[in-house]
Amino acid sequence: MIEKSYEPAAVETRIYADWLKANAFAAGAGAAEGAETFTIVIPPPNVTGSLHIGHALNNTIQDILVRFNRMLKKDVLWQPGMDHAGIATQMMVERQLMERQLPGRREMGREKFLERVWEWKAESGGTIFNQLQRLGASADFSRERFTMGENGAPDDQMVRAVTKVFVELHKRGLIYRAKRLVNWHPGLETAISDLEVENIEIKGHMWHLRYPLADGVTYQFPIAHDEDGKPTEWETRDYIIVATTRPETMLGDSGIAVHPEDERYASLVGKFVDLPLVGRRIPIVADEYADPTLGTGAVKITPAHDFNDFEVGVRNNLEQINVFTTNGSIVLDEFIPAAYRGMDRFVARKAIVADLTALAEENPTRGLDHIEDKKIMVPHDEKSKLVVIEPFLTDQWWVKADVLAQPAMASVREGRTKFVPQQYENTYFAWLENIKPWCISRQLWWGHRIPVWYGRKKSEDGSLWRTAAFELKDFVAIDEAEAIQQAKDYYGAEVAVVEQPAAFDKSDPSKFDVRSESGPFEIWRDPDVLDTWFSSALWPFSTLGWPDETAELRRYYPTDVLVTGFDIIFFWVARMMMMGLEFLEEEPFHTVYMHALVRDEKGQKMSKTKGNVIDPLELIDQYGADATRFTLAAMAAQGRDIKLATSRVEGYRNFVTKLWNAARFLEMNECFRVEGFDPKATTLPLNRWIIGATARGAAAVTKGIEDFKFNEAANAAYDFVWGTFCDWYVEFAKPVFMGENEAAKAETRATAAWALDQILAILHPFMPFVTEELWAETGKTGPARENLLILGQWPDLAGLEDADADAELSWLIDVISNARSVRSEMNVPASAKLSLVVVGASETTLARLVAGTSLITRLARLEDITPQATAPANSAQFVVGEATWALPLADFIDLAVEKARLSKEVDKLNAEVSQIDKKLGNEQFVAKAPEEVIEEQKARRQAAVERRDHILEALKRLS
Repeated sequence: MIEKSYEPAAVETRIYADWLKANAFAAGAGAAEGAETFTIVIPPPNVTGSLHIGHALNNTIQDILVRFNRMLKKDVLWQPGMDHAGIATQMMVERQLMERQLPGRREMGREKFLERVWEWKAESGGTIFNQLQRLGASADFSRERFTMGENGAPDDQMVRAVTKVFVELHKRGLIYRAKRLVNWHPGLETAISDLEVENIEIKGHMWHLRYPLADGVTYQFPIAHDEDGKPTEWETRDYIIVATTRPETMLGDSGIAVHPEDERYASLVGKFVDLPLVGRRIPIVADEYADPTLGTGAVKITPAHDFNDFEVGVRNNLEQINVFTTNGSIVLDEFIPAAYRGMDRFVARKAIVADLTALAEENPTRGLDHIEDKKIMVPHDEKSKLVVIEPFLTDQWWVKADVLAQPAMASVREGRTKFVPQQYENTYFAWLENIKPWCISRQLWWGHRIPVWYGRKKSEDGSLWRTAAFELKDFVAIDEAEAIQQAKDYYGAEVAVVEQPAAFDKSDPSKFDVRSESGPFEIWRDPDVLDTWFSSALWPFSTLGWPDETAELRRYYPTDVLVTGFDIIFFWVARMMMMGLEFLEEEPFHTVYMHALVRDEKGQKMSKTKGNVIDPLELIDQYGADATRFTLAAMAAQGRDIKLATSRVEGYRNFVTKLWNAARFLEMNECFRVEGFDPKATTLPLNRWIIGATARGAAAVTKGIEDFKFNEAANAAYDFVWGTFCDWYVEFAKPVFMGENEAAKAETRATAAWALDQILAILHPFMPFVTEELWAETGKTGPARENLLILGQWPDLAGLEDADADAELSWLIDVISNARSVRSEMNVPASAKLSLVVVGASETTLARLVAGTSLITRLARLEDITPQATAPANSAQFVVGEATWALPLADFIDLAVEKARLSKEVDKLNAEVSQIDKKLGNEQFVAKAPEEVIEEQKARRQAAVERRDHILEALKRLS
C-alpha cells in the first residue's frame, strides 16, 4: 500500500543506493543493442568547491538530458570529474597550514607540500560530488576523472595527456616562451588569468604631474580659446603635464606619448623629458593611443606595468623597465632612487607623492601639479577581493591562441557546432576574433609541472664555458630521460639534473656557473605549473583515455552536448574547441547549451554580502530534490535569467504531493496494471480522451527536451499531469469507479494505471526520486517490472489520439470551467446551487448533455441544466460551441452592485497601468533604476493588464 504521504528525506538516499547497486549510471546501462551513443562531459567543478545554485541548475539540466536519452535506449555516458583548481587549492591548503600553525609552503619544501595537498584532496576534495548525488545526478561515477590524475602518479594517463599536448604544440611552433605582461598576484606571486581578476570601482585619485623638458626645450601651450575652440592665448612651458592613478609606476616610465595630430605638442615629438625623482631621460613619441580630448592629451608610458602602455612601448621601441618584485615591493636595482628601494608599492606611492609635492614647492614647474578625486576601476583578486593585481612583465609560456582559434571559429560558422541560444555565438566570435596569446604558466606548486628543462646556452662560437652573458637553452620533453638525452645531444657531454639555481646574474656570468670545468653539464626543470584551463581544455578526450587509443575514446568521442554557463565561453568552451580540433581533428561536441544565471526573486545577483544566497542543499532538505530540480527546470527559459523564490519550490513540492496522492487514490480504487493492455482497444470516450491527452503530453515534453527548452518541457508535463490527469480525468473517473458497470470500471482502472505509468516515465528526468518510488510501489501489483524506471522505456505514443473523444471531453471541460469562472468572478456563494440554461443547442450538444449532465452539475455545483429558447434576464452568459449558456444570478447577488464593483476594479487597474507606463516612459528613471526594479515594474504591469482583461470579460458576460 502506498504510504499516506511522501517523505523525500526517507526515500531519496534509499533510491539513490538502489540505482548505484543496479549500476544504472554506468556507460551503456539499459542501452538497446547497436544503439547510438549520447555523451555529456560534466564541466569539472573545482576540487575545493561545494554545491551552489548555479551547479544545481547546470547539473539538473545535464541529468534531464542524460535520463531522457538513457530512456530512449541510447548508449549514454555522463562523464564526471573534478578540476584541480591550482590557485584555489594551493591557497586553501596554505591557509590551513597557517591556521594550524604548521610550517609554510616554502619552509616545508615542494615535495612535502604536494604530499599535503594530496592528503587534503583525499580527505575533503570530493565534497561537491557527494552533494551532486543528493541532487540525483546520474553520472557514471565509476569513471570519475581528476585533471591531476587519480593518484598523482607520474605515468598517470591524465598527466600524460597534458604533457603530450604541451610537447606537441611546442613542436608545432604553437607554444613559446617570451617576456610579456601578465596579470600578477603579488600575494601568491604568480601570473593569473583574466577570469581570476575582478575590476572593482573605488574612490581614488588622479595625480597630475609636471615632467620637465630636457635640454632647455620650451614650447607654447594654449591657455585660452574662443567659442570655436581656437587658441587665443599661450604661455611658454618647459614642462609637460601627465596624469596617473599609480604614481609609484613612474619609476619605470620610459616615454611620454602624444597624439600625432595634436598641434599643442607637435614640436616636442622626438624631444626628451627628465623623469622627476629618477633623473632618467625618456623620449616624447607620437602615438594614437594618446587621446587629445582627455586630460592634457599627454600620457606617461610604463610598458612593464600597463597593458596599453606595453603595446605603445612595442610600437615605439621604448624600454621595458620593471620596478616591482614578485611580492609587489620596489626592486633594489641601482636605477631606483635609494629612498624607495625595497618599499611596498603602496608605501612607495605615498613617499613618491610626498617627494613630488615637495619638489613642486621648490619649483612650481616641477613635481605635483594637482590631485583630482576620481572613481577608478582597480583590478583585484577575484576570490578575496583584497589583493590589488598588477600588470607585470615576466618570462612566461604562451600559446598562439590566434592560430588555434581559426578552426574553432570555422566549426561554428559552418554549423558543425551550434550554440543554444544562438545569440552566444556572437560572444564566442567577439572573443576569438580578437584573441591574444594565452599565458599558460603559473608560478605555483600545485598543478601540472611544465615539461621543460633548462641549461646554459652555448655561445655563438660553440664554446661551452663562460659565455659573455647568461642565456637559457630549453629542452621540451615528455619526461626527464628524454630531456637528458636532448641535453646530451646539445652539449656533446654528460648531463646532470639539479635543483633550479637560486638566482641568475646575466650581467655577471661569473656569479652563476652551471658546470664545474670537470663535471657534467647541469640542467634543471622549470618550477612552474600549467594554467588550470590548459588541462581542462582536454577534458572531452582526456577523460576518455587519450592519448591512448581506448575503446571509450573511439566510442564516445565526439561528445554530444556541453551544458555550461555563459561566463566561461572564453576560458573553457573555446579552448576545448581548439584542442579537440587540433588533436582529434573533430569538434568535441555538436551543441553548446548555455544556461542563464540564477538570481534572487527580485532579479538581483546572489552574493554573500547581500545575504540573498539560496543554498540548494537547504532547498533539498526542506522541499526535496524533486521539487528543487523541477523548479530550476520549469524556470530555465533560453537566454533569460532565473528569478528564484522559495515560494516557487514550495509550489512544486505541492506538485510532487499531488502526483503522490493521485497514485494513492488510483491504488485505493484498484487501478492496477493489466498484462497486455492495449490503449487502442479502449471504448469509453473518457479513456480514449485521456490516452490521446497522454500522447500529446509526452510529445510536448519530448519536443521541449530535444529543443533544449526545458521550461516548456517541464510546464507541459505540469499542465498535463496536474491540470488534465489529476484535476479532470480523476474527477471524471470517480463516478465510473462508484458505478455498477463492471466493464467500464475495468477499462477505466486499466487505463488509469497505464496513464500513470506514462506519467512516471515523462516526469522521471525532472523528478527522478518520487517517480522511481511510485514505479516500485505500483509495480507490486500486475505484471512484474522488468527494470527500474531509470532504465525504463521513454513513451512513444504516436497514433493514439482520438479526435471525437477529444472534442467531447474538451466540450465538457469548457462548460464546467466557464460555469466555475462565472461563480468565481461574480462572488457567488459556494453553497448556492445555480440553474444553467442552454440556448441554441445542436443535437450533438443535447446528446452530450444527456451523457454529461451529472458531471457538469456535480463539478460546477449546479441545480439543473435546461434547454430554452431564450436566455433569462439578469444572467451571466458564456459561449461554448454553437450554444449560449446562461446562469441566472438575480436571486444570489445584486447585479448592479456587482457591475459597480467590477467597474471600480477596472478603473483601479487602469490607473496602476498608467502609473507604471509613466515610470517606464521616464528616461531618467529607466537610466538610474536597477535592472531588477525595471523588471519588477514590467511584471506588475503585465499582471495588472491580465487581471483587467479578465474582469472586462466578466462585465461583458453581465451585459
